[in-house]
Amino acid sequence: MTSNTGSRLPDASALVESSTTSARKPLFAVFIATACGLGYLPKAPGTWGSLGGLLLALAPWWAFNVYSLGVNVTKHGDELAFLHMAPWHMDPFVFCQIALTLLAAAIGVWSADRTAKFWGVKDPGRVVIDEVSGQHLALLLGCAIPIWWRLPKAAWASVPLGFETVNSALNWKYLLLGFILFRLFDIWKPFPARQAESLAGGWGIMADDWFAGVYAGAGLWIARAAGL
Repeated sequence: MTSNTGSRLPDASALVESSTTSARKPLFAVFIATACGLGYLPKAPGTWGSLGGLLLALAPWWAFNVYSLGVNVTKHGDELAFLHMAPWHMDPFVFCQIALTLLAAAIGVWSADRTAKFWGVKDPGRVVIDEVSGQHLALLLGCAIPIWWRLPKAAWASVPLGFETVNSALNWKYLLLGFILFRLFDIWKPFPARQAESLAGGWGIMADDWFAGVYAGAGLWIARAAGL
């Protein structure tokens, strides 16, 4: 379409780019939404985001290791500090994992919404905080929910990659299977994941990955129950 003078009117993408560059970039929101820059990595940013979710699931175990090391050095101990926890106290790992789940979900909705509005795209590919949140949720549901008819195995017989609970270790098989299942359901988007994409703002970006995480978590739990 042209005006009477023959000059071409600016198209929508040019207007979006102009408004984006003129607006102030929400640096912190973009940093969170891209999972500390993982979304900028080439080739399948969603896969990189899922790997970020794996690291988030391992974070409490390694944080407790660092804390225990500090306690041992300070008090000249020789054991992990959290092993002295009485059985009636709250499991520190599951508490941390639930807190991380809620935090990733809340800050994910906020950061994804702000970043999408800044870039002028409903669901930017570089926004991967949704994969981080969904992948972490899959591992929490798949590993932390107990298999009630089976006695927990001693998780201390070998050095695991991390823990969801004191009695539930994250070994390489659970991490790999949880990762594959989540990527599968995230791409497939079974009901109601695809329908959730129509939600407004950050909710639409995040919610479909939460549903994919629930499906993947259920699959991982069934695999554990079957003896994997």
